[in-house]
Amino acid sequence: MMSAGAQGHLYRAAIDGRVDSVRAGINLPQEFTGQGVIIGVTDWGFDYTHPVFYDTNMQNYRVLRAWDQFKTSGPAPEGYNYGTEYVGREALLAAQCDTSNVYDYAYHGTHCAGIAGGGGAGTIYRGVAVEAEYLFVSVSLTDQEVIDAWRWMYDVSQQEGKRLVISMSWGLYWLDNMDGTGALADEMQRLNDLGVVFVTSAGNNGDENCHISHTFTQQDTLRTQFTFPPSSIGSSITMMGTAGHPFAFSLFAMDNNYNIVAETPFHPTADDGIYENWLVINGDSVYYAFIADSANIYNDRPEVQLDVAKHSGYKFGLAIASAGGDFHAWNMALIETKYGNWGGTFAKPSAHPDWADVDALYGVSTPGNIDCAITVAAHAARYTAPSGHVVGGSIADFSSSGPSFGQVTKPDISAPGKNVVSSLSSFTTTYTGTTTTSVQFNDRNYRFVSLSGTSMACPFVAGVAALVLQANPNLSATQVKQILLETAYNDQFTEEAGVLRFGNGKVNAYQAVLRALNTVGIDHYVSPKESNYTIFPNPASGQCFITANTESEFVNCQIFDLSGRMIQQITLTSGANTLNLNGFAPGCYLLKITDNKKVVTKKLVVR
Repeated sequence: MMSAGAQGHLYRAAIDGRVDSVRAGINLPQEFTGQGVIIGVTDWGFDYTHPVFYDTNMQNYRVLRAWDQFKTSGPAPEGYNYGTEYVGREALLAAQCDTSNVYDYAYHGTHCAGIAGGGGAGTIYRGVAVEAEYLFVSVSLTDQEVIDAWRWMYDVSQQEGKRLVISMSWGLYWLDNMDGTGALADEMQRLNDLGVVFVTSAGNNGDENCHISHTFTQQDTLRTQFTFPPSSIGSSITMMGTAGHPFAFSLFAMDNNYNIVAETPFHPTADDGIYENWLVINGDSVYYAFIADSANIYNDRPEVQLDVAKHSGYKFGLAIASAGGDFHAWNMALIETKYGNWGGTFAKPSAHPDWADVDALYGVSTPGNIDCAITVAAHAARYTAPSGHVVGGSIADFSSSGPSFGQVTKPDISAPGKNVVSSLSSFTTTYTGTTTTSVQFNDRNYRFVSLSGTSMACPFVAGVAALVLQANPNLSATQVKQILLETAYNDQFTEEAGVLRFGNGKVNAYQAVLRALNTVGIDHYVSPKESNYTIFPNPASGQCFITANTESEFVNCQIFDLSGRMIQQITLTSGANTLNLNGFAPGCYLLKITDNKKVVTKKLVVR
């Protein structure tokens, strides 16, 4: 889902997402750039030497650390026993890039990170949060290694005393469960509750009929044809039923007239376990393997993960039998590394009109299907062409469609993701497309290229989240998501394509920052110890005392009412400080205390 072009240049994306208004500081107290916020990127293909990872003046290097989970030389991060960690500018520049892995020397991570916060390296292709700092993880996509990446990033952010946004431009249909439950979902929610903002891509299967669904009302058998995805060694088919309603499946082969020439026995979900077998067809054979789970421990649903090796001599199909409940299946690429996330198709042959209907719905996979994630669709940036005509604005055909399961809207929001120009790893061995522009830095050539995908839309929103957190570092992660969704804008394109494609609308950085400035955070996450600041008496009337145990000579304290309006601003010094409450109406107030860019909130009740 990547192509060259000019329509969504990053500077045009900035206009579409209203980042230009934030940069201009229109009716804002300052320009917001993501300063004081860390953006963690889980991906592959990081060029640590790329000049976009310096600030816009090409002076300050902004990558704090990187963890290459594939590189075996070590040293591993403290508390982990694999991969290699680089700490600080000297170590990162000496390493130059992450190691060759399942994607060889890739480029995707450098491009995405450049969108989130690249300094531009003197070009017009600046990212969204140009003064945010970075953490990079070249991540190996097992559930534990993803969880380790998140925990490592969170621990580093706490050591740095800064808020964290994690950007994930990837998704898999077999990792966790397709209804948004599982080990990753549990850990993401835990970290979300600790203040980590998760932003993820919605996926690139909006133009593939890779999904089928059916409601069984009595004992019945459903059939469908499936095709092998391009650039694959077969199909990886995820099947999910309803709790309390087991199902069974059979794999079959057909001739060109859709006559069944061979089929396997039905394999029931009740037979928990891992199986390998062969479908024998007139002396020929097709390998298949599957994992059956009668009741998944996270959702009690019966599930099957089926891998079928590619074969060009026949057409292939599935039969699913059940006595009740809703059933879903997704047909994805099977590749040797197991990281395939692009769809093949299901089909309803004209010779079998009673077979399953096919569609591109329920297309958002893990981690985008997890409730607390901010899941991002992709659209074409809208801009004025040299002819004077306004062009762009529509949903990208490839952008995966909702809905999700339960009452959750997925995707959540949309951002520019077609033909977005950003940084390319100078060490890549896999990119063969066109260069948009290039710069020389430290005697090395660095390119900028145009790519398309929800992979490009995700880091754009991650950058906007960093702007929001700079504007108000005391917001909870849930508040950040709520602000982004409530300030998204709608137009003719969102009205036409609807919530299944755009979610709540298109991201609006300017309105999000304005809302953040006028919202009182309900919790603190990056803060001095609460014991450093005490209020006595509380509740109080007339006056109270704020005791500050701090090494800072002066500490700023802002007092807000619960509507978010700032009532007063005072300076605290170490020791006891008197707060005059005359003129304060009875009620609850929040004190936002900023100590060396760390923030703590205290509640004060005035009688």
